[in-house]
Amino acid sequence: MSQSAQHADVVVLGAGPGGYPAAFEAADHGLNVIMVDQDPKPGGVCLNRGCIPSKALLHLAKLIHEAKEASEWGLTFSEPQIDLDKIRGFKESVVTKLTGGIKQLSDARGVTLIQARGEFKDSGTLTLTHPDGTTSELTFDKCIVAVGSRPAFPKFLDIGDDRVMDSTGALNLPEIPERLLVIGGGYIG
Repeated sequence: MSQSAQHADVVVLGAGPGGYPAAFEAADHGLNVIMVDQDPKPGGVCLNRGCIPSKALLHLAKLIHEAKEASEWGLTFSEPQIDLDKIRGFKESVVTKLTGGIKQLSDARGVTLIQARGEFKDSGTLTLTHPDGTTSELTFDKCIVAVGSRPAFPKFLDIGDDRVMDSTGALNLPEIPERLLVIGGGYIG
């Protein structure tokens, strides 16, 4: 079922670290802006499943390292007790706080957020597919495409083994492995 068409001066396709600043800049210049992203939370991979969650976990690892290092100066702590559910909760609370901040900034600037997958129908129209399967059209004067990226997975690593995973899988492991090989040294790696 198709919904009626909307129109915006500027449509930003993607609500990640390239999309939302572009949307805010356009809105700050008085333009009517609609930001479209298929993820229910704005922020893209970096905020939701990449850079920020990995840095939240890295912060906890740094605390453990610093506590061990303090023994050199005469301050000794017992071994840490790791509660993975609480750690995941901490990671999610950081992400939720930051995605909520993007929503607040969007509201304050009058940027409309639409959760949908956008596909170009022509040079001035997007067909949006919403999470419930319905479609609608969104017309625009200008469109900024900021759809981000996805992890590269070289064919030689595609061996059908669940021990080989991308960064999203690694950040959601049910247990901490004794050993882990990371291939790639980007922001998440």
